[in-house]
Amino acid sequence: MVSGPPGSGKSTYARRLARDFCLDYLTTGDIFRSIAREKGLTLEELSRLAEEDPSIDLRIDETTLKKSAAGGVVIDSHLAGWVLANIADVRILVQAGFPTRVERIAGREGRPIEEVLAETGTREFSQWNRFREYYGYDTSLCAAFDLVIDNSVLGVEDTYRVIKGYVESKLRALGYEFESPQ
Repeated sequence: MVSGPPGSGKSTYARRLARDFCLDYLTTGDIFRSIAREKGLTLEELSRLAEEDPSIDLRIDETTLKKSAAGGVVIDSHLAGWVLANIADVRILVQAGFPTRVERIAGREGRPIEEVLAETGTREFSQWNRFREYYGYDTSLCAAFDLVIDNSVLGVEDTYRVIKGYVESKLRALGYEFESPQ
């Protein structure tokens, strides 16, 4: 599983790992966005609602746990590192500074920086509070992860080389057999 805050690159790396290792891919962000659409809410509004309604996070966790238990999947999620701490074979946390992440989100979504800054700040604070309140997780701590990497300095390709190399080594150490991805 690959975890990290919005704009950290976790989806980019998780999708590439899934492709390179011929695994399925699940992103809990899509589940969250789907729930927002279902309810006719923005992500910010759903985050606020989730602070009052734990069933939203529980719905996401249920899907994540079910997919993880089936195996053969790379899961991309903000919280999966903690939820799957005792299940996932490889737990990666991707980080980048807040300003870098806000710029990335604004760029990929074609939205103004100010708008993304406000939304991302609100969303992250909401998640931090919910995860602490519902689960007792302090998402600022990294002990649940095998590999913690900041991609704001290395760049996408160099960071991916480190991640892929680590995943190959960890899977071999766990006894998995596979052809080395190109």
